[in-house]
Amino acid sequence: MTGPSPSLDAAAAPEGLGARLRERFAHAAAESTAAAALLVLFVVLSFASPHFLTADNLFNIGSQTAVIAIIAAAQTLVIITKGIDLSVGSVAALSGVIAAITVRDLGFDVWTATAVAIAVGAAAGALNGLLVAAARLPPFIATLGTMSVGRGLVFIATGAVGVYSLPESFQLIGNGEIAGIPFAILVTALVAVATGAMLSRTRFGQHVYAMGSNLEAARRAGIPVRRNLLQVYVLAGALVGLGGMIAASRVNSGQPNYGIGLELDVIAAAVIGGASLFGGQGRIAGTLIGAFLIALVRNGSVLLGIDIHFQQVIVGLIIWVAVYFDQYRRRRIEARG
Repeated sequence: MTGPSPSLDAAAAPEGLGARLRERFAHAAAESTAAAALLVLFVVLSFASPHFLTADNLFNIGSQTAVIAIIAAAQTLVIITKGIDLSVGSVAALSGVIAAITVRDLGFDVWTATAVAIAVGAAAGALNGLLVAAARLPPFIATLGTMSVGRGLVFIATGAVGVYSLPESFQLIGNGEIAGIPFAILVTALVAVATGAMLSRTRFGQHVYAMGSNLEAARRAGIPVRRNLLQVYVLAGALVGLGGMIAASRVNSGQPNYGIGLELDVIAAAVIGGASLFGGQGRIAGTLIGAFLIALVRNGSVLLGIDIHFQQVIVGLIIWVAVYFDQYRRRRIEARG
């Protein structure tokens, strides 16, 4: 691993060592709080439902969480840069639908379809990146437009009808197993390790954090801000495409309505895990904790017979608490800094 460049150190120096240490401690506290909440919920559900601790249910939670976790990892990359991606749901749907069409109508195998889904997601990410980095649109507006365009393209491509009659092999990514472990869980672990290492052990990752903390300071320090922003959005889009492929594979079809409201879950997972909507903070490990917390809320609601609409209420309340805590710790850091 190469150390931080002098310019990056100079950009970060004004913050002061004490402020950075307090910020890291606050971030670790946020992750620990989320992990404690996850553990408490796990124990409560273990006693509340006899079906929760079954192997089938736990593997099902893992497979279901895979899509949210991978796309939440993508959202975390964007949030660290002080951005937001509202297009993840429609891009995931578009990627899954296009992958299904390439298998059903063009005769490609599942691996080629996966590559196509990732490419579709990366292309959407490149569009977002160009709108944010080159056209300088606010991320909220840029990705809101991509959300609408992507959903429209999904309905155009499918005629608003699901893509069915897919071969059984299409289910490999979403439902297949290796040594008894769901393939989707293994893919999620690989994505988590790779993206986490990229953020924590590469100069590019350091630049991503620096841009989120102070974009202008990063620019003055010589960091190629526009290029890095474009790369972040392309990488995030590729992960969303992969998540869309896994989602389509799980139901062995391409669903044009998939992903509506998905942005709520993935933003919640990132924020619960310690990512700050003010930029400059976030880790993939924390996002995974947040994703599993959301998954347990939804799974537990189903097992306990809670109305599906209340699930959204619960997730919304969790987001309020997580964002308030993020603002609170940010004010404390600034006051002490």
